[in-house]
This record gives sequence, C-alpha cells and structure tokens, in this order.
Amino acid sequence: MEIVNVRDLCKVYKEKVAYEALTNIDLTIAKGEFVGIMGPSGSGKTTLLNIISTIDAPTSGDVRINGQYPHDLFPEQLAAFRRKELGFVFQSFNLLNTLTVEENILLPLTLEGIPLKEMDIKVKAIAQKLGISDILQKRTYEISGGQAQRTAIARALIHDPKLVLADEPTGNLDSKAARDVMELMAHLNRTEQTTMMLVTHDAMAASYCNRVVFIKDGKFHNEIECGESREEFYQKIIHVLSLLGGYRHDVSSIRV
Repeated sequence: MEIVNVRDLCKVYKEKVAYEALTNIDLTIAKGEFVGIMGPSGSGKTTLLNIISTIDAPTSGDVRINGQYPHDLFPEQLAAFRRKELGFVFQSFNLLNTLTVEENILLPLTLEGIPLKEMDIKVKAIAQKLGISDILQKRTYEISGGQAQRTAIARALIHDPKLVLADEPTGNLDSKAARDVMELMAHLNRTEQTTMMLVTHDAMAASYCNRVVFIKDGKFHNEIECGESREEFYQKIIHVLSLLGGYRHDVSSIRV
C-alpha cells in the first residue's frame, strides 16, 4: 500500500524571474517505509517536503497522501487532514514553553476533542515507548534538547498519523542526542510500521532510513537502498553526496 504517491511534480515560484524549484519529480513511499530525502542546499528538498506536507501547493503534477489529493481541500478540511493524517517533527522542536511536556504531546488530541480518559491512556503508553515518562510534568525549558525532540516525536505520533514528516530533526542536537533520536525513530518505524519521510543534510541521520532519494537542482538524481550494513549504507550516502557537490557543511562530519 502506498502512503505517498507523487507523479510528475513541478513547482515554479513566479517572482520577478520565474524559478523552477522542482521539475518532474516522481516519488512513492509505501506503508511502513522510512525514506530519506537529501541534496545540496537549494536542491528543492524542503520544497518537496512542504508540498507533501500540504504547506505549499504544486504548480503541476499529482500528489496523493494515503490515496487523497489534499491540495483540492478547503482550508478547514485541509487543517483537519493535516491533524489526522500527518505528524510533524521539526529541527526547532516547535514546543510551547507555556505547556508541560504532557500537554505538548496531547495537543493534537485536544484539538480533536478526544475524551480525557483516552488521552491519559495514550500519553502514558507513548511516553513509556519513548522513555520520557519521568518528565511529563516538566516544562519544556527544564528538559534537554534530546528530551525535547523525543517530546516532539511523541506529539507527532500520538494521533497515529499515516505519515510522519521530519525536517532536519537532528539539526539542533549534539552527536549523542542525534544518534539516540535516530535510533528511536528507526525503532518506531520497525516496531510500529510507522511510515516516515526524513529531509536532512546529515548522512548519519539518513543512514537510519530504508532508502535515500537524492535530488539536485530540483530534479531526481539518484536513489540508494540500505542493505545489511548501515556502515556501508552510510559510506554510499557520503559517496553520492560528494558526487552531488554542494557546500562543505551539507555533509555531516559524524562517523557511524
């Protein structure tokens, strides 16, 4: 079953000089897959994420999430679609400092009007899976970056979305916390069959995916799959990135 099906996607920004950010992109992500999207700065990977996440709309082409074409929905319907079908994990965590960890996690369920008893059961279960049961009553400024990202992952998963979209989730973390977060996401993908799409500059983070798609100058460039060895997969990712070019900081210096 395909959760993401993108066909012949083009995105043109009509500024003073028209700029084609994506050209004829095809992408499918099956249920339970963990797919990474990589490319140099300005390659179009964030534009692709924004269109799949329904934040931006395609100029042409077909984009279906779980069989639906969300870009035709009215604003209220689109907001409901995002809340029910999608989960988001951001580099900056996007947690509300005025709320506790538990309240941040429960936000999607609160917006849906889920009964309190059901919310309590769900938050306890997911907090245990993510190892954050002991910080549920803390404020976000009292926890570490790694704990904040675990909280953000819990919030992204609490409503059982069809697709989790992660945008540079390790960008604000040190190497240990980044590794812990990626191991957690990979574990959730394996055990819960959670479908995930990761946009990242970080080869270490991408090496936890099942498959990595590379784009350059808004076009599909290459695709590689993880075999038995994550170390070998990491080296393949580094090799492709070196062929793609880009800035030095586009490639993680962390070794696996």
